[in-house]
Amino acid sequence: MTHESYHLHDVVQMKKAHPCGENSWEIIRLGADIRIKCQGCGHSVMLPRREFQKKLKKVTGNTKEESK
Repeated sequence: MTHESYHLHDVVQMKKAHPCGENSWEIIRLGADIRIKCQGCGHSVMLPRREFQKKLKKVTGNTKEESK
């Protein structure tokens, strides 16, 4: 098992942009499935962990750290 480099409330960039044009997503649920919320329109999507890891491009920050 590999060590994950993402945590709850991290902002991530996916390989493909959302249809609204935004490419930043916030992780709002972690588990067997991962729910991410579009930072542009607020739409949320649930992905199986394996699919999320395959589509993840990079972690860009954390919303909890930015709000401090």
